[in-house]
Amino acid sequence: MKTEIAQIKVIPDTYAPFRLAQGYRVGELLFISGQTALDDQGQLVGIGDFDIQAQKAFENLEKVLLAGGSSLKNVVKVTILLRDMANFDKIVTLRGKYFTAPYPADTIFEVSSLFSPDALIEIEAVAVADDAADWKK
Repeated sequence: MKTEIAQIKVIPDTYAPFRLAQGYRVGELLFISGQTALDDQGQLVGIGDFDIQAQKAFENLEKVLLAGGSSLKNVVKVTILLRDMANFDKIVTLRGKYFTAPYPADTIFEVSSLFSPDALIEIEAVAVADDAADWKK
């Protein structure tokens, strides 16, 4: 049996200049590239404000998941990169806002820099497609 692989595309695609895909759907799994606080014009929002950047990164993650036929409720694994681990408690709160129990597996770590020196957070995810995800219903 051949596994179907499809690139997930959102419009506008703010990742095209970086020569990478927003994500891929491989069978019933979605692999989502790290989402940051880019607006539809490809500009970083919330410079110096972690809360604004984190909200936008989660919104962008949701947009790509929906484009691939999934949603935040079907995320099974996230990796969150932070510029400052002092924001860890805020991430715990955001997990409760954007994810539902059972919560996804999660790896979080601090990095010295992201794609821009002004970027404060990046979130990548693995999710199950909606049509295959009866485990959370």
